[in-house]
Amino acid sequence: MSREIIDLSPPQERAILVGAPLKRGTGKLLVTEHLEELGRLADTAGALVVGELTQQVDRPDSATYIGSGKIEELKALMERLDASVVIFDDELTPAQGKNIETALTKRVIDRAELILDIFAVRARSAEAKMQVELAQLEYSLPRLTRMWTHLEKFRGGIGVRGPGETQLETDRRLIGHRIKLLKARMLEVSKSREVQRKQRRNQFRAALVGYTNAGKSSVLKGMSKGADVFIEDRLFATLDPLTREVDLGGTGAQAQILLTDTVGFIRKLPHHLVASFRATLEETREADLLLHVIDASHATWEEQRLVVDEVLGELGVHDKPVLHVFNKIDNLSPGEDAALRERMGNLLPGSVFVSAVRPGGLEPLRGALLEARRAARPITEVRLSPSDGKRLAELHRNGEVVEQGMDDATGELVVRVRASGELLARLGLLA
Repeated sequence: MSREIIDLSPPQERAILVGAPLKRGTGKLLVTEHLEELGRLADTAGALVVGELTQQVDRPDSATYIGSGKIEELKALMERLDASVVIFDDELTPAQGKNIETALTKRVIDRAELILDIFAVRARSAEAKMQVELAQLEYSLPRLTRMWTHLEKFRGGIGVRGPGETQLETDRRLIGHRIKLLKARMLEVSKSREVQRKQRRNQFRAALVGYTNAGKSSVLKGMSKGADVFIEDRLFATLDPLTREVDLGGTGAQAQILLTDTVGFIRKLPHHLVASFRATLEETREADLLLHVIDASHATWEEQRLVVDEVLGELGVHDKPVLHVFNKIDNLSPGEDAALRERMGNLLPGSVFVSAVRPGGLEPLRGALLEARRAARPITEVRLSPSDGKRLAELHRNGEVVEQGMDDATGELVVRVRASGELLARLGLLA
């Protein structure tokens, strides 16, 4: 007996990648690495990369981004490789996208649209879905004309306006209304997060930031020993912020901190996406310390570091204390490891070098966090009545009592404690 198994899964789209770095920029030196990253994005989105095309340009062509000769070459390449979609490594204007699609008679997407598509697939929570939808709508609004090219034959001048133009205006109005509604909902989400953050303000908070796939989730899982932390060797595996309590191995409440994993960054991250995820990324603004996780084994980690710094600047958190965490040192040879440590000792003093897969590989980070926690909570001497057990218990519970004893001269209880200014103010113990 035999039976045929029919595969009902949709066929993979065959994609060609297009890179057009500026001749005067550094992109021409990194075009291979940039297209490799674009290929990983395409793979994450479910496409099969079958070819690449590159051209160095003085400046992007206003009509088709690349030259007309390259458009013809791209068209022939698509026919030869039976490709169904072209993916540009740069963001195209609405006019450029429309003109290229007209010339190729194939679908054309740019890097921004590809990233938005990945976020749409990866979004799990209601908040992430709202954020992605908002970004997609703001991206698509100026491109509606291109999306309605199949109705072009109905368009005309005054007096002959057809259903195509009517539908365009209807869509613009509906999208505008939806954007307004989503922004109102996101404002409510932001207010809700602010309430949650207020409840945690007495605790030391660190936020993991970094380039996508640098290993932030692996660090969070290793530090918190959380089995529920999702890890995948793909770009943008994590969209929603995830906070876990971490024990640093000290004594008292000082040993506990809150560690938050945030969405990863990438080159040319769409501005709509950064704006939409601003509520989520508020976690970075409220953190006491940013842990900038860097994949030390990646060939272009220095460029990635600068990209993250740029996005942090856009978010207005460039003045936050930052601890650089060089991850994946298990992928380096002993010589590469030693050279990196020596160089960073001069360039980024205080950096830590970790491995989320080696036993004990995260201990340097644990120690650095404990020191940062203590530095942020200096020792304060407070005086209490011996009968004031309630405030003393609060200091033991939410601070780190270093020493306590009686002042025989005054009969007061003298307590030397590491505690936040907020806790001391709440207990009425600030001078």
